[in-house]
Amino acid sequence: MKLISLITALLLAVSSCFAQEISEKNLRKHVTYLASDKLQGRGTGTPAELKAAEYIAKQFKKIGLSPKGDNGTWFHAFGFKKSSDPHGGISENSPQIYSRNVAGYLDNGAEHTIVIGAHYDHLGLGLDHNSLEANSAGMIHNGADDNASGTSGVIELARYFAKNNIKEQHNFLFLCFSGEELGLVGSKKFTDYPTIDLSKVSFMVNMDMIGRLNAEKKLIVGGVGTAPDFVPAVKGISTDLSIKLDSSGIGPSDHTSFYLKNIPVLYLFTGQHSDYHKPSDDTELVNFTGQTKVLDVALQLIKTLDKTSKLTFQETKSNESDTPRFKVTLGIMPDYTFEGEGLRADGVTDGKAASKAGIQKGDIIIGMGDIEIKNMQDYMKGLAKFKKGDSTTVRVKRGTEEKKMDVTFQ
Repeated sequence: MKLISLITALLLAVSSCFAQEISEKNLRKHVTYLASDKLQGRGTGTPAELKAAEYIAKQFKKIGLSPKGDNGTWFHAFGFKKSSDPHGGISENSPQIYSRNVAGYLDNGAEHTIVIGAHYDHLGLGLDHNSLEANSAGMIHNGADDNASGTSGVIELARYFAKNNIKEQHNFLFLCFSGEELGLVGSKKFTDYPTIDLSKVSFMVNMDMIGRLNAEKKLIVGGVGTAPDFVPAVKGISTDLSIKLDSSGIGPSDHTSFYLKNIPVLYLFTGQHSDYHKPSDDTELVNFTGQTKVLDVALQLIKTLDKTSKLTFQETKSNESDTPRFKVTLGIMPDYTFEGEGLRADGVTDGKAASKAGIQKGDIIIGMGDIEIKNMQDYMKGLAKFKKGDSTTVRVKRGTEEKKMDVTFQ
């Protein structure tokens, strides 16, 4: 009888342990809903995006989190003016947009808090001139990878930490941001008007596009230069993923808003692809098995860093003044995982300057005019020298050949 009881207890313990692992089934369920046509691309401030926010809040409540928005609600509301001209600024006649972040809290009675976030908005019906699909107005941009994948990751990590029967040394704030696609609006509004004391935040983890792990299994972990503990923590994890480190705290996603408040940040990203900002970014293309591996990396990092009460912030070399301002684009999607010299095009937008010049997906840009292109920063500096209507010669490597293309910026 004692043996049977012991075996039963062991089986229950093992069952409980496995129940708390990252669930591919849960991830698929969340992405399938968030990236469904009924949510019409989750455009910022739209009724469809509100449905997404309510879904996230429902999941947080089901998990057992506490609301950490405004006045005891799940929602952190904000308003902002959106430029009606994609090439212009904000004016008195610019439309006012109202939206909301979603905030859930796991209170472990600790002094410091770890923030885990992702943006849940996307391009909606392609009306904001940020789609890479030609003539996209009215087309649903479901944004399965960008960023239903990151949002589902926040929900699943929240479930893990709320249900693992362990009281970590930090509290956790789980945040899903709106307005990222229109300029990191939601995360900036939260860090300007937070619902917790930001001085008590140890670090922030941001997940943006973690659903398309490719055959190379490459995961970019950004922000590792923002705290001295990050690189040792990454080197200490066990994974079969190929991890590429990026030190900068500034990047094209919501962690930037926290970095600018002197908070250490980590940024997880599986890389660009040809469906980025197109209606074709759909659920069936998400690598859910790969996404569980990415979240396992996040879990290992968080568990390791939880042992330190509060991380020390470090400013990284890259800052806003390092980023060139430019008025033109070439019309390519850079391959952010490329580690060679130059800038590899992971996609080329039809009808844009690169496409018209004959640049193809996979071409490696090595020169623009008299500028040698060795990395992304060189590429942006090159673009900053041109204005609409200017022409130049772009040099690319295609396989073993080097080709020259005449480009006119539109």
